[in-house]
Amino acid sequence: MGQASGKGEAAVIQLKILLAEDVNMVRGALKALLDLELDLEVVADVDSGDEIVPAALRCLPDVAVIDIDLPGIDGLTAAARLHEKLPACKTLILTSLGRPGTLRRALSAHVAGFILKDAPPDKLAEAVRNVAAGRRVIDPQLALAAWDVRENPLTERECEVLRLAAHGADPEEIAGQLYLSLGTVRNYLTAAVTKLNARNRVDAIRIAQDAGWIP
Repeated sequence: MGQASGKGEAAVIQLKILLAEDVNMVRGALKALLDLELDLEVVADVDSGDEIVPAALRCLPDVAVIDIDLPGIDGLTAAARLHEKLPACKTLILTSLGRPGTLRRALSAHVAGFILKDAPPDKLAEAVRNVAAGRRVIDPQLALAAWDVRENPLTERECEVLRLAAHGADPEEIAGQLYLSLGTVRNYLTAAVTKLNARNRVDAIRIAQDAGWIP
């Protein structure tokens, strides 16, 4: 875990951090905030979900701080892949989406921490240290609300199809991206609408997003 940086008599164990945030100003502010801490160092910062695993394999961070809503693959999907490729790296999800259903998705993706972007700045550094030490960090209000959320009735593939539809892709585009037939995509969309008791596809997307089942 990190390296010892000796200054005087007290050696500081430095934790290496990978930061993933697509908004440049926010990413710069977070990097500056974390680098102010003597025991924390941002060794890589990326702006898309697709870059997380390659950057982590190059830099071998102790903790990855990941925004949940990233271009390319979303933050939770990237977190799950990161756990497969580099299980020693702990993941802290940072988001403005305080949806209880999102917490359940995060836990299933082996995320060690989940805090909101509007938390006080000192909470981020504290959360990084805690997840690096093997402790789980979850926003208490979100944890409490998660008890009242029903289980996601959608399959992983239905969630993926609905997520792409939410980002503006039509069935033909979704079929091309996921290497599925057009009929199969339409069946997934119909199944999602039915399972969520939605009026139509747009309503199904709203229900799934409000519950935190898709970003």
